[in-house]
Amino acid sequence: MSPSIIVIDTPSLGDRSYLVHDGQVGFVVDPQRDTDRVLAAAADAGIRITHVLETHIHNDYVTGGYALAQQTGAEYLVNADDVVSFDRVPVHDGDLIDVSPTLQVRVIHTPGHTFTHLSYALEGSEPVVFSGGSLLYGSTGRPDLLGASHTHELAHHQYASAHRLAHELPDETQVMPTHGFGSFCSATTTTAGATGSTIGQEKLFNPALSKDEEAYVAEIVAGLDAYPAYYVHMGPANSAGPVAADLSAPQQADKTELRRRLDAGEWLVDLRTRTAFAAGHVPGTFNVGLDGQFSTYLGWLIPWGTPVTLLGDTPEQVAEAQRELVRIGIDSPAAAATGAPEDWTDGPLGQLQLASFADLEQVRHHREVVVLDVRRLSEWRESHIDGAVHIPLHSLLERLADVPRAEIWIHCAGGYRASIAASFLLANGHHVVSVNGSFAESAAAAGLPLVSELVAQA
Repeated sequence: MSPSIIVIDTPSLGDRSYLVHDGQVGFVVDPQRDTDRVLAAAADAGIRITHVLETHIHNDYVTGGYALAQQTGAEYLVNADDVVSFDRVPVHDGDLIDVSPTLQVRVIHTPGHTFTHLSYALEGSEPVVFSGGSLLYGSTGRPDLLGASHTHELAHHQYASAHRLAHELPDETQVMPTHGFGSFCSATTTTAGATGSTIGQEKLFNPALSKDEEAYVAEIVAGLDAYPAYYVHMGPANSAGPVAADLSAPQQADKTELRRRLDAGEWLVDLRTRTAFAAGHVPGTFNVGLDGQFSTYLGWLIPWGTPVTLLGDTPEQVAEAQRELVRIGIDSPAAAATGAPEDWTDGPLGQLQLASFADLEQVRHHREVVVLDVRRLSEWRESHIDGAVHIPLHSLLERLADVPRAEIWIHCAGGYRASIAASFLLANGHHVVSVNGSFAESAAAAGLPLVSELVAQA
């Protein structure tokens, strides 16, 4: 029978894991920290996991590979050249892994995302390559996560690795990367909507395979933007062999406890949607909704090690947030509370005014306001409102002194990041309005004057 491949998505981080089996035994590629999802998939398929394969020491999440191997008794395959503090099965370029008579995997060294990155080619009549952070859909993994001094060298490695895969594997080989579905480990954002590809398709459209080497390297390096600050903690955690996630429910906090934690400078994170937060919230709390890239932005913004209390509509919402956080190494929230804001404080509730880009265009003709754009630099360069102040969300907390004491209208690309930023500024005494709408669809249509640094440079 043909191998079965079960895709285990983690949309909030833009990553995928894979469970591959022949009906009896199987292997897992790049599992996330919450291994219960993989174990459940294996149980549903009625198969035994015998091998866990790691493409690289990940920078965007805490791996579940070590814990999954411990839980299942599987062999844990990691590049022999990776410096780790746990027992593993060291693998090298060219090794053949016989998982079963119908599941044979070839190890291919594909440096670029890291120096020791591996891809795994499942050979047979229906070939597949699990390319990790090497060859992505229409892109490649970013080459700058090991520091600026290695970026150009790794970019050249990434180009060579893509060409090695294209040369050694048949055109019909299915490409199944770990990154590239919104992950900041991707060198570009063009892969976020792709669902599948082959080596043959990548030869036509992937810059690493359709451009010459110098053009590819120049394009990739020029397009690199900021990546989440928590990434610096992921490599060391993964090299140490992280234990299984603890998903036991956090302690419930009453109003007095919540007030004490807020006064102590801890983070109380409101998980509700931005519209719910705007209608009423506990003053001083931060809105990082579960309806967006929750763990990415919370992990990016929070001073590492700060206690986190989760505020949600339901226990299920808190449990989902906790699952998201363990994936990036934020374990065991300090506390939690569920219900409505009235259940969390005896004081008056805060509110946040929401508005549209059309409202912003109108108000600019009646009074002086400051437009604050909290998108990333690449987004700003592509197009922004003339006269706006640009402070990317990930820089906002360290640049609060740069925010004018005026009426601030905050926007991003859709409203999610604007609400996060607005909650920070509200907690610091600013008068803010959050623009909730699509910048791409609504800003120009509303008549707002837009400029582009890309046009200016052309």
